[in-house]
Amino acid sequence: MKQFFFLGVFLLFLSACGGNRPVVEEEVYLFSYFKGNGEDGLHLAYSEDGLTWQTLKGDSSFLTPMVGKDKLMRDPSIVQDDKGVFHMVWTSGWWDQGIGYASSDDLVNWSEQRNIPVMEMYEGTRNSWAPELFYDKSDKTFYIFWASTVPGMFPEIATSESEKGLNHRQFYVTTKDFQTFSETKVFFNPDFSVIDGAVLEKDGTYYLFVKNENSNPPEKNIRVVTNRKPYDFPTTVSDPITGDYWAEGASPLQVGEYIYVYFDKYTQRKYGAVRSKDGVSWEDVSDQILFPEGTRHGTAFTVKKSIWQNLL
Repeated sequence: MKQFFFLGVFLLFLSACGGNRPVVEEEVYLFSYFKGNGEDGLHLAYSEDGLTWQTLKGDSSFLTPMVGKDKLMRDPSIVQDDKGVFHMVWTSGWWDQGIGYASSDDLVNWSEQRNIPVMEMYEGTRNSWAPELFYDKSDKTFYIFWASTVPGMFPEIATSESEKGLNHRQFYVTTKDFQTFSETKVFFNPDFSVIDGAVLEKDGTYYLFVKNENSNPPEKNIRVVTNRKPYDFPTTVSDPITGDYWAEGASPLQVGEYIYVYFDKYTQRKYGAVRSKDGVSWEDVSDQILFPEGTRHGTAFTVKKSIWQNLL
């Protein structure tokens, strides 16, 4: 009987201590974005439901751009590694051959900014636009991919006068430490001009969202393709998952059972969104979301609540 008594006391003790189970910290969604032409730098917003987004720091900049020909910070893409460090890349100028990079432990204090010369090996490269980060936790590898036009590298397409000669493809490098990088290679080469790639992994499936950038006739919509690994995606994409409007800057985020894809309705100067449970059928929920006025192409990601509280 004494043995059962002491066992009961021990179990009660474990119950009172939570059974030594680690406490799972609540999470909040963040969105990194730029405003205007990107001169003032990084802006952040937060959401607790994935629908209503509110500004942080009074919608003032968290980091002023210091690298690139134009010293811009457009299309900021942020991911957090398994050590808790946040890494960010961005478009540093309209016609650069490199991209911007910085890191932070808390999204407030940032490392020295650096230029990563991702396209220097391709002579005549016109641009390096909208770099996006994806961190593959399975092998602790970062993928950085972006859009560039390299004249004569791909079959020519019809373009509008305003976009004459722009024929983008997605290129990429990988890194584990942001000190050494793989050789720059083509990441995604469909039969159209493509920009604004973004990857999300869910249940072992990798989703690549891209913008069909063809200008003559204009497409300007977002498509998706899936794979079982975060590279070598098939080049046959879905029909547009966005509606009868121009959209760019796809930002995927898993919110509960849904995959949300936020995007910039840039001709209308507002944000839109679609969502899906299966990654096949998409529901337009643009009328249900609220973003800070002036939000432009960014990325959505999840952080621990303590990080968010520090930002507040």
